[in-house]
Amino acid sequence: MKMKEERINPFKPEMMRIVRRYPLTEDVMFFQIRPVDTQRALSLNYLPGQFMMISVNGVGEAPFSISSTPSRPGLLEFCIRKVGSVTSALFGMKENSIIGVRGPYGNGFPVERMKGYDIIIVVGGLGAAPLRSLLLYILDNRDQFGKLYFLYGAKKPKEMLFRKEFLDLKERDDLTCLLTVDEDDTGKWPCYTGLVTTLFDYVGDVDSENTYAVVCGPPVMYKFVIEKLVKLNIPKHQILMTLERRMKCGIGKCGHCAIEYIYTCIDGPVFSYWDVLHMKELI
Repeated sequence: MKMKEERINPFKPEMMRIVRRYPLTEDVMFFQIRPVDTQRALSLNYLPGQFMMISVNGVGEAPFSISSTPSRPGLLEFCIRKVGSVTSALFGMKENSIIGVRGPYGNGFPVERMKGYDIIIVVGGLGAAPLRSLLLYILDNRDQFGKLYFLYGAKKPKEMLFRKEFLDLKERDDLTCLLTVDEDDTGKWPCYTGLVTTLFDYVGDVDSENTYAVVCGPPVMYKFVIEKLVKLNIPKHQILMTLERRMKCGIGKCGHCAIEYIYTCIDGPVFSYWDVLHMKELI
């Protein structure tokens, strides 16, 4: 009797363990997780810019950008803002708790194509979550990329994610790290004050044809940052942004994130400025 082929359920999560958690800001928590099957940990494969669906039993699931880098295997890292039932449940979980994870999903950044190019990373607020993955990947493969500029803006010092980690980057001589806050309410902020777009004044000469720019932040930021990048004559297909729009299933089945013929969970969440020009609803 011929055995039936076992069907793979794309909605079935893999069990993972929270191995570390701590607050980054008042409403954002950092999580490190790894598969319950420790042998599986070293085989985790993903691209910077991809996301995963995280589920809490009896509560539901939601998409979250990966904040870790595939160049440091074994652990997955996420920074999660408390905004709903799933995130509230995650905030209430302790280290060693078990959660469900499926993915990775989405297209991620074309890191192989970006090698050899100068890179400008522009971040606002929670945009540090997905772009930290790309930043760490480039730093771990530093000899494969050209100049690296990291521009990050937050509202106040206490709202800057990974603040200590990024301040330490300013001591390195293999990148230009520019940090700013809209308002310094401490009187001790050691970097710039002003909108993230003001940091472009401190970026040196840009070889536009040999540069990729990557952007992630609140929707209001994109217009003004892209204006700066266009003025630098960076080609439209080399201006990349990561966008999340009501993603629910992660695999293009529910249609929840569809915009005409584009599914954000499959065709994104990384898009080029050229894509956005033709699909303005993406932002």
